[in-house]
Amino acid sequence: VVESWSFLDTVESNFRPLVVIELAKGTKEETIEWFTKRIVDKKANGGAQLLIKPLVTENGVENIYLVGASHLRLLLGAETVGLVKECSDNSMRTFTYSSRKTFKDFADDNHNFLTMAECQYIIKHELENLRAKNEKIIPGYPQAKLYPGKSIVRRLLTSGILVQIFPLHDREELKKLRHSWYGRVKVGYQPLDDIRCYFGETIALYFGFLEYFTFALIPMAVIGIPYYVFAWEDYDKYVMFATFNLLWSTVILEVWKRICSILTYRWGTLLMKRQFEEPRPGFHGVLGVNPVTGREEPVYSSLKRQLRIYLVSLPFVCLCLYFSLYVMMIYFDLEQWALDYHKENESNFSSLMLYVPSIIYAVVIEIMNRIYRYAAEFLTSWENHRLESSYQNHLILKVLVFNFLNCFASLFYIAFVLFDMKLLRQSLATLLITSQILNQFAESLLPYWLQKRYNRRMKKLMCSQKTDRDLSIAEQVNMEKEMGTYLGTFDDYLELFLQFGYVSLFSCVYPLAAVFAVLNNITEIYSDALKMCRVYKRPFAEPTANIGVWQLAFETMSVISVVTNCILIGMSPQVDALFPDSKMDLVLTVALVEHLLLAIKFIMAFVIPDKPRDIQMKLAKLEFESLEALKQQVRVFQMQL
Repeated sequence: VVESWSFLDTVESNFRPLVVIELAKGTKEETIEWFTKRIVDKKANGGAQLLIKPLVTENGVENIYLVGASHLRLLLGAETVGLVKECSDNSMRTFTYSSRKTFKDFADDNHNFLTMAECQYIIKHELENLRAKNEKIIPGYPQAKLYPGKSIVRRLLTSGILVQIFPLHDREELKKLRHSWYGRVKVGYQPLDDIRCYFGETIALYFGFLEYFTFALIPMAVIGIPYYVFAWEDYDKYVMFATFNLLWSTVILEVWKRICSILTYRWGTLLMKRQFEEPRPGFHGVLGVNPVTGREEPVYSSLKRQLRIYLVSLPFVCLCLYFSLYVMMIYFDLEQWALDYHKENESNFSSLMLYVPSIIYAVVIEIMNRIYRYAAEFLTSWENHRLESSYQNHLILKVLVFNFLNCFASLFYIAFVLFDMKLLRQSLATLLITSQILNQFAESLLPYWLQKRYNRRMKKLMCSQKTDRDLSIAEQVNMEKEMGTYLGTFDDYLELFLQFGYVSLFSCVYPLAAVFAVLNNITEIYSDALKMCRVYKRPFAEPTANIGVWQLAFETMSVISVVTNCILIGMSPQVDALFPDSKMDLVLTVALVEHLLLAIKFIMAFVIPDKPRDIQMKLAKLEFESLEALKQQVRVFQMQL
């Protein structure tokens, strides 16, 4: 069933704005007319079959348009994108319009069957899949070339004609979410299902992981406090603490996989089929034919890409790593200067000066990480990866390698070159606490303060003007279009990854690391919730079944932590005294213990299933039913022949 409507449908009374399109000022009329016609045109004619309405303000019609869709169109779109919904028998199945009556809470007049986030995701999918047919250029802009199959929205974005597309906030729902999420300080779980309904699965899964990781750190924090208080220099007692830490890091990561599968099954994304990836917006090349799809699209030589990676990107990353090590050596010169100053003066001021080099170095690390991030994004974009997944993997690898060396190289140097456990403890504490304070300020407090100032100015401006009945939506759009754009969960996961490294890599030296991590994460939950609801534009929902490559990153960090903690314990005077005659026996013993712990970690990872038994059974049942349905279709087809 396909619904059709005319261009006049854009002014129907029940129009519900879901997505905002902002065009550049001065965009030519013929371009606007062509683009809006393609949006409302029938699917059979290559359109998106959506509804569009210009935003009217007191100054007249601006180049801002509101996009919506009829209820039927959204249901058909839900089938197209493969949304999974709960059926009346409590099972989860891919939604199809023909079987809509079998789904829980479905009714023809129930417009809340699809969440607002799902509706906006469907509209985004339809807009991104608006493709050129026979057009060679964008009307009015001869320099903006098109070819059959090229995404129109992507070309408009890269040509600077389209400024931005973003989903609107639902102010009433947002108010309820804010109240239940961070409106009051409480001890309890976050409303993850509500977060998922409003922001989508990717963001809800991040907050689920943040909450889970915070709770998982509590045992380490509780055990670490007495070790810190009563066993400061007694490394014998730290053996048990470090062993518990290493096994703990394995268990929490494996248990998270199970929790993740429970959440994503309930949300339907565990069952969503991975769609064939289209070329990413920034991908460019000579027009050719994709051998898989047969479509015309840009083609770029993989050899050229590999040359760019290995002859430019790799040397640049190595140069940055060298520079990071050079800055680290300057830090150690400052540490030596502070130590000499303290020995000469022996005052309270000189005692405080001992912490100054570490604080300065922590600030420099944060600045270097952020500058490098921009360079890594530029380089990865320049490498011209065809797929978004390939782009993200190369970007994450670059950023993780640099951040790991930049944040932890000084600690490794202190531990395994200087053999100074007191300085290691001091540096670890200073780096951890300083980085947490800087991140809280830069990511949440500063953007919130700037956004609040802008909102006050906008409200004064709106109140000073005579308004019509559309003021509320006009005010909302004008305020939201100036808000910052949320760039995804990359930085949030990176912060947790580095925190996990501080807690696990040198746990036997500074047991209080977990305590500070818990305190930081509690405030992080509230500050991240605040920035999602008040600082940034609403992001489009993105379905996901897991935390992706970050799971592998955390698991790799836990393996490295086994090696570092075993070496640190082997270096302690108490353990060293057990092997007075042969240092080789000490090395072999430490290596044996390290291999034994790694073996236990991998056995535990193998023994603990990634999915609970009931989820496995439900997935197996659905697979069986799908095969049976396919067999039935084949039989019907054969009988017809």
